[in-house]
Amino acid sequence: MGLDRTRLAALVATVGAFHVTDRTLRTAQERIEARLTAGDADDAAIAGYLDAVRRYFAPYEREASEQLKHVDRELERLYQLQYNFAAERGVVAKRVDAVRGVLEAVAELGPG
Repeated sequence: MGLDRTRLAALVATVGAFHVTDRTLRTAQERIEARLTAGDADDAAIAGYLDAVRRYFAPYEREASEQLKHVDRELERLYQLQYNFAAERGVVAKRVDAVRGVLEAVAELGPG
């Protein structure tokens, strides 16, 4: 399996840093760590480990991707709301200025 052992060791360390409660992945992790330490990780052991990692992490990746899409949609909705409120505020501020101008002119012209 012409695999880069340095990259494999890095992956094993990365996966080992996760708090994994899944028995299948924990067992695969312990086995590959022992085999790498002993220097006898053969192609079958590596393939089994990679399959276990893939089976464990793939659903989390899908779930996280869906959550990210949801958050992005919500942010887009909020950006649109913010844009709309900013535009509405501009219109209202102009109306306030116009009304104040009228009231100031009335005040200048006579007692009220």
